[in-house]
Formats: sequence, C-alpha cells, structure tokens
Amino acid sequence: MKKLINHPDDFVRESLEGMAVAHSDLIKVHFEPNFIYRTDVPVPNKVALISGGGSGHEPLHGGFVGMGMLDAACPGEIFTSPTPDQMLEAAKVVSSGAGILNIVKNYSGDVMNFELAAELALSEGMRVLNILIDDDVAVQDSLYTQGRRGVGTTVLAEKICGAAAERGYELKQLAHLCRQVNINGRSMGIALTSCTPPAKGSLMFELGEKEIEMGIGIHGEPGRKRMPLRSADEITEMLALSIIEDAAYTRTLREWDEEKEEWVEIEIIDLPFKKGDRVLAFVNSMGGTPLSELYIIYRKLAQICEQKGLQIVRSLIGPYITSLEMQGCSITLLKLNDELIKLWDAPVKTPALRWGI
Repeated sequence: MKKLINHPDDFVRESLEGMAVAHSDLIKVHFEPNFIYRTDVPVPNKVALISGGGSGHEPLHGGFVGMGMLDAACPGEIFTSPTPDQMLEAAKVVSSGAGILNIVKNYSGDVMNFELAAELALSEGMRVLNILIDDDVAVQDSLYTQGRRGVGTTVLAEKICGAAAERGYELKQLAHLCRQVNINGRSMGIALTSCTPPAKGSLMFELGEKEIEMGIGIHGEPGRKRMPLRSADEITEMLALSIIEDAAYTRTLREWDEEKEEWVEIEIIDLPFKKGDRVLAFVNSMGGTPLSELYIIYRKLAQICEQKGLQIVRSLIGPYITSLEMQGCSITLLKLNDELIKLWDAPVKTPALRWGI
C-alpha cells in the first residue's frame, strides 16, 4: 500500500483538519463527534440540509457544505456509516427552527443511523424528515442494501435541494422536491481496478489485469457481472443503455409522517426515460480516472442520448462521488423540468462545487 498518510487510524481526522484549514472561509469542523458545517449557520428561517456517509467518497459529502448546498455533513470512518450522535449534534448546530431535511443514501447502516438520529432530534422538538436516494440501476439488492444503492443522484439532490432551501422552500416542499429528484435520477458505474482502504492495507477485491466489474458499488460491492476489458465506447454504451432502458421501478420506502408522528411506508414509482426528455448528464470519476478519459465517456454518452431522443441541457463531469483511488466511472442521468433547471443553475459556493458567485 502506497498512500500519503501518517497512520491509518488518523486518516479521517487529519483529512478533516486539513479541510478545515483549507476552507476556513466556508466551513468549520467539529470533532468528537465529527461533522462539517457552514460558517454562517444557523441561517435564519431556512430549512437545514444534512447528509453524510462513510469517508472515502470525497468530495461527497463534506465538499458540498456551503451556500447553495448542505448545511452540514457527517463523515463516518472509511466506507462506514456515521453514527446517530453525529447527525444529532450537527442538527443542533445548524437548526434555525424551520426544520431539517436529511438526504440519505440507501445503505443499511446509513438508513438505520439516520432514522435513529431523526427520532432523537424529534424527541428534542426539531422537525426532521429523511429522504432516501436509491438510484443505482445495476442491481436490485447488494451488500449493505435492501433495494437499489444510493449513488450519483445524491450529488444532484444535494445541489438542487440546497438551492431550493436558500430560496425559502419549507420542509415538506423540500422533501417532495428531493423525492422527485430521486425518482427522476438513475445511475450505474464501472470499475477498472479495486481500491485500498488505509485500515485494511490491501485491495477491497481482486480484478484481473484485463477484467472490469460492470455495475460496481461505491464501496467495492459486486456489480452485474465481471467481464473482459472493453473499449470506452462499448463501456459507455453498456452503462448508458442500462440507465435509459431501465423499466419502471416500484418500491416501498419508510418515511416519517409528521401528522401521524410515526414512520410510514409509501410506494414510489420511477418512470423510465422517454423520447423528448431533457436531462442532466453526470459523468463521474470513481477517484483514479482522469478528466481526459471522462470526456471520452461523455462524448459517446452525448451521441447515445441524441440517438435515443434525450436532450442534454446540463452536464457535470469530474470526481464528485468517488471510491478512494478506484479507476472507473459512473454515469447518472437526471430528468429535468424548468424548476429543476433553475435550481441547478442557482449560485453555489462550497469547497468542491461553485458557480454563479
């Protein structure tokens, strides 16, 4: 293992310390428990957005704390869910009294701990709603999940909902918006290599020199199949068509009902893409893939979308939800309407994403 670290046990803390110094104009970091928060919180009369997950996926989520995105992010250890006390303490710091929306990737540990955190916050008089992101079309069930995994659409939800919160959307409006982003976003990824968590000191999984894993998860979970290395165009086509041709997807999710004051099950239906849809195309590096290769992927993706009658009206290309140094990429397509386009274009200023300032 070759990494620019001091000791594996200090990896997350020292990374957070460096981040706090580098971006002291935008964020602060609280330790024990660990969470990152905006320097200007609580923002009066604004619903606060909180997200989090295991470290190793940077810039998700901490890199998206700031004006126009998250109010706080809770980092766990590498590929390990944050704990409820992290979310609760973050909520206390960022809450303005207007409510808190937790954006939660669909991994069993994240779901369980964010539910516990929400219950603790509710018991202290805060209004809290949790919305799950489960956009990975690769597999129905995988390690760490019941149902589809939460991946690239998480980044887009944090940006769009962050903009809406800045504009004064109230908590239920914001939850509905986040749910709509999730319903209209679909993703799939590919791994060319494995990655090495510092504490483990060895590869998460083995891939042959000329093998790839199609449909990989961001924690190294298996995908749809292992296959021989293909060209960039062939890989892009497999990913894009899996997303575009994905059938309507129905599942049941647990959400907090404020009126009933209990967790309820609601049915969610994701409708497939259709000719004429406007989309945001997001080509993401898994951490070790250079931008030049991502543009090759985007080139072919744009051709496929045009052939399928999808109009790309916005794009995002780069390393935004990674898996340490894994080589590979993911594609996310998000169906857009006028509201979502305006919210995507709205100003944002975070360590990892900024425009319109």
